Amino acid sequence: MTDTTYLNIKSTKLHTYDAIVVGSGISGGWAAKELTEKGLKVLLIERGQRHDHVKDYKTASQDPWEFGHGGMTTQAQKSDYPVIHRGWAAQEAVMDAWVNEKDCPYSEIKPFTWWRSYRMGGRSVIWGRQSYRLSDLDFEANAKEGIGVDWPIRYKDLAPWYDVVEKFIGVSGIKQGLAHLPDGQFQPGMDLNIVEKEIAKKIGTHYKNSRHLFIGRVANLTSDLPGRSKCQYRNRCWEGCPYGGYFSTQSSTLPAALATGNLHIVTGAIAKQILYDKDNKKATGVEILDTEDNKTYEFKSKIIFVCASALNSTWLMMNSATDVWPEGLGSSSGELGHNVMDHHYNLGASGKMDGFEEFYTYGRRPNGFYIPRFVNLNGDKRSYLRGFGYQGSASREEWQRDVAELGIGVDLKNMLTTPGQWQIGSTGFGEILPHHDNKIMLDQRLYDKDGNITTDTNLGKQKTDKWGLPILAMDAELRENELNMRKDIVEEMKQMFENAGVKDVNIWDAGHNMGHGIHEMGTARMGLDPKTSVLNGWNQVWDASNVFVTDGACMTSSACQNPSLTYMALTARAADYAVSELKKQNL
Repeated sequence: MTDTTYLNIKSTKLHTYDAIVVGSGISGGWAAKELTEKGLKVLLIERGQRHDHVKDYKTASQDPWEFGHGGMTTQAQKSDYPVIHRGWAAQEAVMDAWVNEKDCPYSEIKPFTWWRSYRMGGRSVIWGRQSYRLSDLDFEANAKEGIGVDWPIRYKDLAPWYDVVEKFIGVSGIKQGLAHLPDGQFQPGMDLNIVEKEIAKKIGTHYKNSRHLFIGRVANLTSDLPGRSKCQYRNRCWEGCPYGGYFSTQSSTLPAALATGNLHIVTGAIAKQILYDKDNKKATGVEILDTEDNKTYEFKSKIIFVCASALNSTWLMMNSATDVWPEGLGSSSGELGHNVMDHHYNLGASGKMDGFEEFYTYGRRPNGFYIPRFVNLNGDKRSYLRGFGYQGSASREEWQRDVAELGIGVDLKNMLTTPGQWQIGSTGFGEILPHHDNKIMLDQRLYDKDGNITTDTNLGKQKTDKWGLPILAMDAELRENELNMRKDIVEEMKQMFENAGVKDVNIWDAGHNMGHGIHEMGTARMGLDPKTSVLNGWNQVWDASNVFVTDGACMTSSACQNPSLTYMALTARAADYAVSELKKQNL
């Protein structure tokens, strides 16, 4: 990667491109790759700083004793990253990946856990890599059940693009022949361990093959791809992989885009608004704000791909063309900012498995098992709509286990060098329905100096971020359908484990605030009618046909599968269409 690829905002004289891509994460990287490979001159805008493949993976090859705080976070980090400290992601190795929340605040009308990573590659460097297709069960559900609006596409529209994406990023998995979880273009799947294989067999037998446990479909290579080596089973993926063993922008789509010679990148640049020509009813470019000097600059283009992650993409549209639509570009339907979705989790079951004491595991497999949805299928009817899947693994207790009866001396050391009890655990991931009243908005309320809401314009002012930009307010929560589903998630997992011979099964439910699943979706949904949706079937904004939104904001429903593979397929499809329309001079 040459330094000339990265523009100096203050001195560059090139301000006009064929396409601008906002955001460099999973969707933005794919947009940059597809558009540059089709011959367009592309500007990629990233609000965070440069983060180069291998060179900037600072901790990826460190030994545990080389970490300054033993893997823990500092008091300063606890102060600067309070949201991240609500969950499991507050760990020394990855704290640089997360947004400083003092600089980039948001308001919670209802509790909302928003995990953000503002740097080159975004969350593609730290994602969980689970990669599953949606099926027509998912694309047709809204229409059949009268929920939200109908998707404007079906599985046949996206299947060829799933193929393209899977082959390029490298997804390892095993075909199962399930209509509701379509097979893909897989590299060889990873292996289940001995206990997982036993549980899978017993679940299949007990439920007459109506339920399935198999190795997860994961974007970790089991065979080399050009420029990338297969997974080394280090299980340190979120620190960045020096081998390129899993898909990220840095390891995969960015090198492809750079190889074309058609890409320029600007970092430290917040997309402040999409510039809109109300006479031609098209966008003309993007105004950016330099995070170092707080000055603004304009870049022009024929098309714009908005891939800033779901809620930030909607924030950008809310700040754009407000002279035409007070609520922002894409708001003419009244749906911009509404229908926030996520996947609810933080619940599951665990237990012990006897009889396998002579077996152990080798390596650190960066993947677990998957149990796909089985409720509300094939005649099964529940007290709620849609369904859920599980992700989990089995392993032997390690040295960290507590041995209460052996608190000191040689006996303790000997016990801790002996593998412990086999354990198995699983976490449920449930679908959240689109609900109009689950929404985000620009926080236009006034706050006094103590942070209390006030109506006194002399005492109060609006909250802004470090750069004086408006912030989002989150007003979304789980509804009755999700709460009813959660009861089934833990009970069904408990029963499956017990039927498979697992002992001492415990269930747990820590509750779920929206956003905590890190799968935020909706707020600029696709649809068939401009009166009820923000985007059409090609991810175009109804109000500006040369603006495409292809990240999680576009989702019309959430299904229960991890959604990133679908974002990538939608992006590749939309980019192909956009270039075709450009050539026809329709954009």
